[in-house]
Amino acid sequence: MAKPGKGGNEGTSGSSGETAPEANSETTSIAGLIDQVVTLVIAVAIALAIRQFVVEPFRIPSGSMLPTLLIGDHLFVNKLAYGPRIPFTEVRLPGLRGPERGDVVVFEVARPGGGERIMPVDLAPEGSMSEAFVKRLVGIPGDRIAWRNGELFVNGKQLARRATGEPFVDDRGKRFEIQQEDLGDCRHAILEEPGYSDPKLNKGSLVVEPGRYFMMGDNRDFSRDSREWGTVRLEELKGPAAILYWSWDVNGNMLSFFNPVNWFTAEKRWDRIFQRVRCEPVA
Repeated sequence: MAKPGKGGNEGTSGSSGETAPEANSETTSIAGLIDQVVTLVIAVAIALAIRQFVVEPFRIPSGSMLPTLLIGDHLFVNKLAYGPRIPFTEVRLPGLRGPERGDVVVFEVARPGGGERIMPVDLAPEGSMSEAFVKRLVGIPGDRIAWRNGELFVNGKQLARRATGEPFVDDRGKRFEIQQEDLGDCRHAILEEPGYSDPKLNKGSLVVEPGRYFMMGDNRDFSRDSREWGTVRLEELKGPAAILYWSWDVNGNMLSFFNPVNWFTAEKRWDRIFQRVRCEPVA
């Protein structure tokens, strides 16, 4: 006959031996879950840091930069070039270089009340919605910019232009002529619609203020740019466009990337992928 004390100890020992593996398994599962969550948080933090400080993706939603950039082009912006901004501040870290004439730049403008009106961010009413634009940098601080009769003048000098003989037809069937323009050391393409002139964008001049930049679209007659709404501060410049990482004939937001219909039906522009966004050197 077993003694009560001994029997009680044996019962306790037996019970402990049966539940210990379950407890260890549960602890291991929790530890594994925590490890996965921590890994995910670190990965997201690294991705956000890269987006904020190194490169940022951008989608071309309009034809204002035709023929250089097409609707449906996706590109990376080089945040290191001008120096990335510290989030929630206007403090910019040192960059690799300053903005230069001819750069294709992604920057922010404001839409007061979320309407059609466009303004520089620093001049817009508080609480205005912001939107990313992409244009070509035409004027740096101190430049005298003038535009008239379809011609662009920088510091009193008319920019050289020449016809290429190449036509361009947009998605609405509108026909343009592709011309080359020399902007300092940057030779780039622009569009010209024969016989068209928008009076609102056809005559004006200004001197670019310190710390600000004058932007124009390469599709000169159909671009809402600094001729209409003024200049942009350095603080609003995200950086120059660096490289195209994708291009297709889809005019939608980033969610269109995940629509399987687009992957089967949309025209893919394979020849544009991994192309650098840059000027040709002026001979």
